[in-house]
Amino acid sequence: MHEVAIVESLLQSIQEHVRDCGVSGRVRRVEVVIGKLSGVVPEAFRFAFEVLSPDVLGPGCELVVHETAAVCRCRQCGAVSELSEMILFCPRCQSDDVLIEGGRDLLLQSIELDEEAESGNPGPTDVNLDGSCPDGEG
Repeated sequence: MHEVAIVESLLQSIQEHVRDCGVSGRVRRVEVVIGKLSGVVPEAFRFAFEVLSPDVLGPGCELVVHETAAVCRCRQCGAVSELSEMILFCPRCQSDDVLIEGGRDLLLQSIELDEEAESGNPGPTDVNLDGSCPDGEG
């Protein structure tokens, strides 16, 4: 089950993003995108996250998984088909001149945490994953 290694890497990445933005607090929600053709089994990924995340992020972190479809575009007949598994031929005309679009994603989409504000009251904070940090920090 390679999902364990993927989740371990994800948890490390979450810690790095939070640290790099200079925020602290409990991670309360993580959103990921898993493509149908990524080779990652969402149920196994969820299970690994459930087992591993409490030791790294603390208890109660919610995982939200968005699954993305893959599309096969045939350059021969023009057919467009949604895929649930990798194919080598067009489902309509059997041509091998196909283009597979999307569905290979494995992406950390967002991190939400309860940040301890200066007033001492916790409040939700999103950690930006585009390289910027909340409030222009970092």
